[in-house]
Amino acid sequence: MFSYCSDPSTLEGLAWISCYLTNGKHWLFYESFLTVLLLLAITAPVSLAFGFGGAVASRSHFPPLALLGKLYTSLVRGVPDIVFFLFFVIALDQGVEWLRHQALCPDWTEPVRQGSDFLVCPDAKMPLSTAPQWLHETYNFSLAVVTFAIVFGAFAANVLYGAMNAVPHAQLETAHAYGMSGRQTFWRVLVPQMWVYALPGLGNLWMILIKATPLLFLLGVRDIVYWARELGGSKTGVYEYPHGDWRIYYFLFLLVFYLAFTRVSEIVIERLTRSLSHGQATAAGEKLRRAA
Repeated sequence: MFSYCSDPSTLEGLAWISCYLTNGKHWLFYESFLTVLLLLAITAPVSLAFGFGGAVASRSHFPPLALLGKLYTSLVRGVPDIVFFLFFVIALDQGVEWLRHQALCPDWTEPVRQGSDFLVCPDAKMPLSTAPQWLHETYNFSLAVVTFAIVFGAFAANVLYGAMNAVPHAQLETAHAYGMSGRQTFWRVLVPQMWVYALPGLGNLWMILIKATPLLFLLGVRDIVYWARELGGSKTGVYEYPHGDWRIYYFLFLLVFYLAFTRVSEIVIERLTRSLSHGQATAAGEKLRRAA
């Protein structure tokens, strides 16, 4: 990045550090933080959508739909996250390739499943071997988003289901007494008031989601943990910037990053809770009323 970085072997002290921290691989390390933030920005609303759908389905008066919603929340929540991440991503990836194989290679005679190998025709690979690297990374990132959304959507569904049941039933009966339909009562009374009950659980879920982002490494995405381990490992003289085992410093940096991020999240959640509690018949709402 700097003009004096052309020959790293001649550098010492701060000049060496400045060139080391601005080389190409370190910029990939810095970009990986944006990858984590992008994952959170996309996964959080998608997980909430999955959770809302699961909660509504669990409350349905149509038995098959209610069973489907409860099965989704119970099944996903009952499987360890790391097992689900490893299994589901492989199953989803192979499922996509199998569908493409059936559509693009109807004349293929060899079996797809050969022992422990899963072999499809070259045109069915997802993405194609000739595709650029960014397409491979985007595909892996998309699989990660879907997997995170399904896992955390199940937990969000359980939180929202409890929040919906926590809304005083008398308010729903009053809405019906005023002539509101079931749909109007749901969207105008139940949904606006459930958030104050759901926010503590959703806040905890957000914290868990932040801490789960290192699982990106298992999904083939080069995240901050991958680059911290890659850059912090011992580098011999064959590298431009040789150094010893510096992984402790890189992981300490990640520790500070996650602690700072979670602290900012706590502040935002506290303010959001205070805002939603105004006028609500809850302990927090009563506290705000007395303070006023």
